[in-house]
Amino acid sequence: MQKLGLLGARRWLCRSISSNPLRVCVVGSGPAGFYTAEKMLKAHQQAHVDIIDRLSTPFGLVRSGVAPDHPETKIVINQFSRVAHHERCSFLGNVTLGSSISLSELRDLYHVVVLAYGAESDRSLGIPGENLKGIHSAREFVWWYNGHPDGRNLEPDLKSTDTAVILGQGNVALDVARILLRPTTELATTDIASHALATLEESSIRVVYLVGRRGPAQAACTAKELREILGIHNVDIFIQESDLLLTPVDEEELKSNRIQRRVHELLSKAATSKPKHACLNQRELHFVFFRKPNSFQESKDRAGHVSGMHFEKTVLQGVSPGKQIAVGAGEFEDIKCGL
Repeated sequence: MQKLGLLGARRWLCRSISSNPLRVCVVGSGPAGFYTAEKMLKAHQQAHVDIIDRLSTPFGLVRSGVAPDHPETKIVINQFSRVAHHERCSFLGNVTLGSSISLSELRDLYHVVVLAYGAESDRSLGIPGENLKGIHSAREFVWWYNGHPDGRNLEPDLKSTDTAVILGQGNVALDVARILLRPTTELATTDIASHALATLEESSIRVVYLVGRRGPAQAACTAKELREILGIHNVDIFIQESDLLLTPVDEEELKSNRIQRRVHELLSKAATSKPKHACLNQRELHFVFFRKPNSFQESKDRAGHVSGMHFEKTVLQGVSPGKQIAVGAGEFEDIKCGL
């Protein structure tokens, strides 16, 4: 694998363009980029594939998005490494599309250019208070604990509050909650970034809320991820049993979706389980359904810092399973938090 700066990349690209009948450039070295390269190499026996990335290291989300305590998911790196070491494949790091080289230049150099890079920005919620301190996107928080170079200066404040709210109930939301709640003695055995582990070791977070706009029948997580977080040592799970009641549309949706059916079963079982015996490091995970964020609240004691969230209760509209949307019901409630 090659790691080249601007001049080295240009020389490499210009020197190698005429040596093969089919030349392919893949922009982005994450899973999409490597799967594309692998298929190209197999389908075209004379093709040469160059994979470029703005970072000096490959593998994208496998390296910076997969949770550090999920090493089995990262095993795919072995497959990608074999692709990168293929005699007709080259990896060129430290090459930024738009500054190191333009798209028009790549089109001149290659027969095929595949743009396989991912999202590097966040979608705004568009609600009041979104710019308060203590509010982070999952993307930058995950980058922070995974050691991505763009996340090294995040410095989340985990000491000034004991409560965190996570918006969303998909696998990434569960990853973030698990990292906040899992004992650091267990995280220390993973490849979590050292700066993140040091911060988590001093964390005051003891209560985490996972908040979703829709109900448990529509939760976007997988059973495997849910089972893992429900089994964390010294974490009590709180779910309102009334939220687990199913409508006829919900029942129809679960009937045709085995994964969501299993998720609902796990949540139902957790809702009826008794809290574990209290201990010094006991923590809480609350699943909150049918709530949508209305605004972030500013602290009266810490100007410019978040102190809580204002939620509107929701109801689901629509009669098609899997296509119901959450709409506001006109009732509101607050959850206090500092993160």
